[in-house]
Amino acid sequence: MVTEETKSLLREYAARYETEKFIDGDPSWFMHQVEDPLDRETIAFVAAALSYGSRPQFMPKIETLLNYAEGRPYRWVKESLFEERFSADNHCCFYRMQQVAHLYEFLSSYSLLLKQYGSLGEFVRSSISSPEAIEALQAITAFFAAHGNGGLVPRSTESSCKRLCMFMRWMVRDQSPVDLGLWSGIVNRRTLIMPMDTHVVKQSVRLGLLSSPTTSMSNAQRLTRTMAEVFPDDPVRGDFALFGYGVNHKI
Repeated sequence: MVTEETKSLLREYAARYETEKFIDGDPSWFMHQVEDPLDRETIAFVAAALSYGSRPQFMPKIETLLNYAEGRPYRWVKESLFEERFSADNHCCFYRMQQVAHLYEFLSSYSLLLKQYGSLGEFVRSSISSPEAIEALQAITAFFAAHGNGGLVPRSTESSCKRLCMFMRWMVRDQSPVDLGLWSGIVNRRTLIMPMDTHVVKQSVRLGLLSSPTTSMSNAQRLTRTMAEVFPDDPVRGDFALFGYGVNHKI
């Protein structure tokens, strides 16, 4: 049970931080640099896949890919134009644990999906039986597990799927200065799952919203149910609230 004081605090922070200023320095910035919905969806998925480690390290890597695509990431991936720069046998490091060959594998699988379904959104639409976010996550992880993920997409939803949950937030939530809402008619935002990075876990434990610091899917769903007490129609708005709490309550 969340206290009324905590609910009020979280709502205040969500309102204060879910603004256009939030985009600066955030991986969501990349999807706001292109206009076509297919380009936005594509670079958002690529950006989410690479958003691990420190921002000063991964943000330039994502920007490099957007520059390679010349601002048209959908065409770049679907038509396999990345093959001009990457190859399956290049084992040089691209970013941290990912070799160029890993990136090539991930982009090749993504290209296959786009050729078959037209977009990731249409793939999800055709793969789920209900507008539940967990079904969408299961469909995406299963496709890349079967065709090659390059270590950039979880193989299942046993993990917290933090980056995929973040990507789903971007795609599903509408009427937001940050999130795009491109999939608002595919997945119900009430079913979205909180992205469980270490920052979110730390603030959740400090606030008493979680008793365990485990970054698991079960804990992510537990936190989401708690956030639904604060934001009944839009539980992952709590992502902005916890960000704001962290900014204002640094130790």
